[in-house]
Amino acid sequence: MTTQTDTPTTVEYAPEQPARLEWAKHAPEVYQAMVRLETAARKGLDHKLYELVKIRASQINHCAFCIDMHTKDALAAGESVERIVQLSAWDESRHFYTAKEVAALELTEAVTVLTDGFVPDEVYDNAAKHFEEAELAQVIAAITVINAWNRFGVTCRMAPGHYQPGQYK
Repeated sequence: MTTQTDTPTTVEYAPEQPARLEWAKHAPEVYQAMVRLETAARKGLDHKLYELVKIRASQINHCAFCIDMHTKDALAAGESVERIVQLSAWDESRHFYTAKEVAALELTEAVTVLTDGFVPDEVYDNAAKHFEEAELAQVIAAITVINAWNRFGVTCRMAPGHYQPGQYK
């Protein structure tokens, strides 16, 4: 009688693309200004909501680096895997999110995809129903800042996968 042993198989992944440009190294004052802007934009916002907004905008902008970072930070903050997985299809899975989170996600999409036109009144009005004015201003700031970070990440082709939760705090 012969026994069959499981032979481990080696999976060969595609090679990681190097970054095109280490922009923060070459524009340190801009990078530091962005970090200060980021710190100011997140003040007073619920951490999980903040990370959901960051992930969703990054998905729309195809910024793999920021998706990696904010997914890890959201998980570290106690966000569920299920809600993160559903985020790319949040409109079909609204029942995973609060009405306030849905309003923030709608606003995130409208602000991020300005090529579709202005932010619709109904989207803004819905967000205004769920957020006090100061908090709404912070949500808009957070959306705006992640869109700026996404532009750096996508343009410079920053590689995902190396970020550790809280690394840049």
